[in-house]
Amino acid sequence: MSSAASGHPALGHREVANRGLLVVSVMLATLMQALDTTIANVALPNMQGSLSATQDQISWVLTSYIVAAAIATPATGWLSSVMGRRRLLLLAIGGFTLASVLCAMATSIGSMVVFRLLQGLFGAALVPVSQSTLLDVFPREKHGAAMAMWGMGVMIGPILGPPLGGWLTDSYSWHWVFLINVPIGALGLFGVAASLPTDETKPSRFDWRGFGFLAVGIGALQLLLDRGELKDWFSSFEIQIEAALAFLGFYLYVAHWWTSPRSFVNLGLFKDRNFLASNVFMFVLGVVLFATMALLPPYLQTLMNYPVVTTGILMAPRGVGTLISMMLVGRLMARGADARALAATGMVLTAYSLWQMVQWGADVPAGMIVWAGVVQGLGLGFVFVPISTVAYSTLPMAARTEAAGIFSLTRNIGASVGISIVMTLLTRGTQINHAELVQRLTPFDAGAAQTLAHLPSVTNLAMLNAEVTRQASAIAFLNDYWLMMVMTIVAIPLLLLLRPVKHVGAAPMAVDH
Repeated sequence: MSSAASGHPALGHREVANRGLLVVSVMLATLMQALDTTIANVALPNMQGSLSATQDQISWVLTSYIVAAAIATPATGWLSSVMGRRRLLLLAIGGFTLASVLCAMATSIGSMVVFRLLQGLFGAALVPVSQSTLLDVFPREKHGAAMAMWGMGVMIGPILGPPLGGWLTDSYSWHWVFLINVPIGALGLFGVAASLPTDETKPSRFDWRGFGFLAVGIGALQLLLDRGELKDWFSSFEIQIEAALAFLGFYLYVAHWWTSPRSFVNLGLFKDRNFLASNVFMFVLGVVLFATMALLPPYLQTLMNYPVVTTGILMAPRGVGTLISMMLVGRLMARGADARALAATGMVLTAYSLWQMVQWGADVPAGMIVWAGVVQGLGLGFVFVPISTVAYSTLPMAARTEAAGIFSLTRNIGASVGISIVMTLLTRGTQINHAELVQRLTPFDAGAAQTLAHLPSVTNLAMLNAEVTRQASAIAFLNDYWLMMVMTIVAIPLLLLLRPVKHVGAAPMAVDH
């Protein structure tokens, strides 16, 4: 191995010739993948018309990407060991960029779904390899700052996705939702090639049986979560089959891992207390925070009738708050601040912002939306960076890429679970609230009677029904925000499971099977 890539076991990091260029390149790769988790959402109606697809068919543009990325993410550790991080990162960035070009050139729904599958497969390695690379090139006492820089791409990407996608679609066409990845990918590709040295590889046999079990379990679970609301959950035979396959896949993989000397993903990493506790907390964080982020765009566009671009402007302060808090928390952790205290501060800020959102109505002022977004953005940064740092604090360098794949998968599954929960509650809550409000509109109520007296035409009655639906939907949104606030508060004691991060001492010992 070259001197540029030489390791320092006592410090737990590697020296590279141009760390600044590597950081920027890795952040670009992370941002590109994070953007694509949400940027295509707002362009779906335009794609549907252009590709002559039905509503159910166009939903596979999102589902195919999510499922492919989820299935391929656990393979990151094995691929990194046999290919090396440099080759894997270059392949992932180049493949993702090429798949993005193919998506922009798609002329049918079938080809679009295939190209989105390729995007998901190549993009799966971007986030975990980028994270483990930054952890390796920074000394242990600067891991907080490294995770702050990496987290900017992970957290800002989904926030920028909808407004950027809407602007590109409105100003140009839906094809630019994918073509925007070309300059980002090119810069990231050349930057990584110029700054990341070749590392050692360790050839090993691929565990096809373990991969098959895990792929079935993860793929079925993601399909269940993504299509459950569309298919009315367990009343659908499809969802029942997916639930059975998910359970069977995970059960068979655990049995396989227990009896196999070398399995596809080493579940023994969960013997590390910090890694286990961080994954539990990150799952809860995905449920609460990513679900909350998913609720805001439909709230602003459906209830407030804001266009996509205006929605993006109102959500931008959330990203500013996240950037500020991530830069601040990185400095605080470098000075020895307790990660648990920082994360607890972030959870309190998040709970406070959700309490503010519970006070909203169907005509909330824009200023309240911006302020709640800033506070929640601050909370996101204070939580995400410490948890991402503590997760690897007691793991050996050799296990970081595999651990990063597991950590990324846990966060994504938590996000899928949270989004499925709140969207289901939103739909059903709107229906229940609508029925409750309509029951109150009777001729025997003085206020309602006066309102109904001024609605002689069918058109006016339709307008009244639309307003009732709007108010019912607003109540459902607020109930979701209240639930997320309670879950945030309840999750705070989980921080006690974490051990404080120590910046000195020898590198951690390896975690065995």
